Amino acid sequence: MSPPSAPVRFRGEVRTTAVLAAPLVAGHLSTGLIGFVDNVIAGRHGTNTLAGVAVGTALFWLPMMIPMGTLMALPPSVSQLDGAGRRAEVGPLFRQALWLSLALGLLLFAFLTLSVHALAPMGIAPEVRPAATEFLHGIRWGIPALTLYYCMRYLCDGLHWTLPTMAFGFGGLLVLLPLGYALTFGAFGFAERGAGGLGLASSIMMWAQALAFALYLVRSRRFKALKLFARFDPPRRHEISALLRTGLPIGVTVAMEGGLFIVTALLIGRIGELEVAAHQIAINVASLCFMVPFGLAEATTVRVGHAVGSGRGSRGVRRAALAGAALALATQALSATVLLAGHDAIAAIYTRDLAVASLAGTLLLFAAAFQFPDGVQVLSAGALRGLKDTRVPMFIAAFAYWGVGMPLGAGLGLGLGWGPKGMWLGLIAGLLVAAVLMARRFLRSSRREALVGVTQVQVTKGA
Repeated sequence: MSPPSAPVRFRGEVRTTAVLAAPLVAGHLSTGLIGFVDNVIAGRHGTNTLAGVAVGTALFWLPMMIPMGTLMALPPSVSQLDGAGRRAEVGPLFRQALWLSLALGLLLFAFLTLSVHALAPMGIAPEVRPAATEFLHGIRWGIPALTLYYCMRYLCDGLHWTLPTMAFGFGGLLVLLPLGYALTFGAFGFAERGAGGLGLASSIMMWAQALAFALYLVRSRRFKALKLFARFDPPRRHEISALLRTGLPIGVTVAMEGGLFIVTALLIGRIGELEVAAHQIAINVASLCFMVPFGLAEATTVRVGHAVGSGRGSRGVRRAALAGAALALATQALSATVLLAGHDAIAAIYTRDLAVASLAGTLLLFAAAFQFPDGVQVLSAGALRGLKDTRVPMFIAAFAYWGVGMPLGAGLGLGLGWGPKGMWLGLIAGLLVAAVLMARRFLRSSRREALVGVTQVQVTKGA
C-alpha cells in the first residue's frame, strides 16, 4: 500500500489533536467555570465582595503562573520519552517533578502570606482592601495542593491521557459550588464569611482535587507499569535543574502574559470598585474563552514533542502545529461571534448592578476583538514548548506584553483618563504583537529544532 497523502495525514493529525485536546479543553473550561462560580457568588453577595475577590484573584494568580508554567516542562519531557520508547524513565522524572512542585507551592504560600501588606502601597482603593485580604487569607492554604495537582495533571497530559484533567476539573467544581455558597452567604449551619469564605472554599477544593488525583494514579492500571510511587527518591539536583532550565522560561512567559491581565486589574483597582467589578466580569468571560485555545495549545505541545521524540522531522512537527492552529482558529471565530452577539446578556448574569453590567458589556466587545490574536499566540507558544524552545519566547512575551501592551494600556487608561477601555486597548495591542512574533518564531524554529530535539533525546539517553 502506498503511504497516505499529505492531506490525509493532516486530517488524521487534526483528528488526533482534537481527541487529545477535548478533555483538556473541558478540564480548562471547568477551571474557568470555577472562576465563574467565584465571581457570580461574589457578585451576588455584593459589589464590594466582587471587587475584593477580583483584586485577591489577581494577586493569587500573578505569582501562581510561574510555578504553573514551570511545571509545563513536564508534558514535552514525558512526551519525548514516550515517543522515543523510553517509558521506564518517566517514573523517576515524575518523582523529581513532585519535589519541584512541592517546593514551588511552599514558596508561593509564603509569598501570598506577605502580599496582603502590599495592598495599600499598591494604591488599591481602601474600600476594597478588607475583602481582598480575607480572600487571600483563605485561598493561600490550597497553594501546595494546587502545584502538586498540576504536576500530576501534566504527567497524564504528556502521556496522551487527558481524561483525568476533565474529570477532576469538574469534580472540583462540584465541591466548590455548594461549599462556596455556604461559606460566603452563611448557609447549612456555616457562618457568613463573604470573600474570606470563598477563598477558604477554593482552598478546600484544591486539596480535594490533589488527593483524589494522587489516589487515581496509585490505583489506576494504566500507570502501573510506570511505577510512579514504587520507591522514594530524594531530590536530585541534576534532574530538577533540567526541569527548571526548560520550565522556568515557560513560567516567566506565562506570567508575562497573565501578568498583563492581572496588573491591568490591579491598576483598574486604583480607580474604584465599580470599574474593577466590571473589569472582573469581562476578564472572567474572556478567560473562559481562552481555556479552549489553551487546551488546544497543550495538546499541540504533546503532539509536537511526540513528533520530535519519534524522529518524524520538520514536516511532522509542522503538521502537528498546523493541526492545532486550524482547530484554534475555528474555536476563536465561534467565541468572537458569541461575545459580539451576547455581550450585554452575558454581563447581566454576573450582577444586578446596572452600571457595572453596562461597563462590563462594553469591555466584552474589546474581548471579542482579541480572540484571534490570543488564539494564535497561545497556540504558537504551545508548539514552541513541544520543541523545548522556551527562552526566546520568554523575551518575545516580555517585549509584547510589557514593552507594548502595558505602557500603551496604562498611558491610555490612566494617563489620558480613558479608564478600563484604554487599559483593554493595551491588552489587544500586546496580544497582537505576541501573535505575530510567536508565529514567526515557530516557523523559523521548526526548520531546525526537530533535529535538535532528536539530538537532545539521544544525549539524555547516553547520560
